[in-house]
Amino acid sequence: MEKNIFFVIFEKLFEAYGPQNWWPAESDFETVVGAILTQSVSWSNVEKAIKNLKKEGLLSPRALTEVNDEKLHRLIRSTRFYKQKGERLKNFCRYLLKNYDGSLYKLFDKDVYELREELLGLKGLGEETVDSIILYAAKKPIFVVDAYTKRIFCRLGIIKEDIGYKELQELFMSNLPLDVSLFNEYHALIVKLGKEVCRTKPGCGLCPLIDLCREAKK
Repeated sequence: MEKNIFFVIFEKLFEAYGPQNWWPAESDFETVVGAILTQSVSWSNVEKAIKNLKKEGLLSPRALTEVNDEKLHRLIRSTRFYKQKGERLKNFCRYLLKNYDGSLYKLFDKDVYELREELLGLKGLGEETVDSIILYAAKKPIFVVDAYTKRIFCRLGIIKEDIGYKELQELFMSNLPLDVSLFNEYHALIVKLGKEVCRTKPGCGLCPLIDLCREAKK
């Protein structure tokens, strides 16, 4: 496959930062919980919540449906919007227990887009969360788009600021092999660049993509 700009960017990021070993979790269910809790909050805050849930023996669908709301909210308080997130966790777990006997793998045994549509039908689960579950927990090839992706590729001059989630996702998926490990690593590298270098106020001098960047040339 001829290297296009999307692949060139990936290679530059990988050369600069190396493998990111993302998503950090001991089980696929833990990955799902993390994907739901990490909306609008840093990962370090999610780690605190997951540690609390593990300590209380609550990292299972059955346990999360049975724990009382007050206790759950206290354990995941570090993740912000913890009441809504607690409700989303319980909704997901109830759905899994009712329809799949609590088995993630029965749920995940579907075509990627059938699975995506089903998960998007659950209250409170948006596109980024659902795609994170599909890529990192179900290990199916779908590209996860987030605010960092949009910011970086807009500054590079590859996309326009008003591009939608689905359009941006399709841009990646049509220009790259449909490969789970590639999508996993690429998204993790984008997050690293966005958090550490291409921030709201960019640190262009540290950026491995500076020679490709329209914004930096200004």
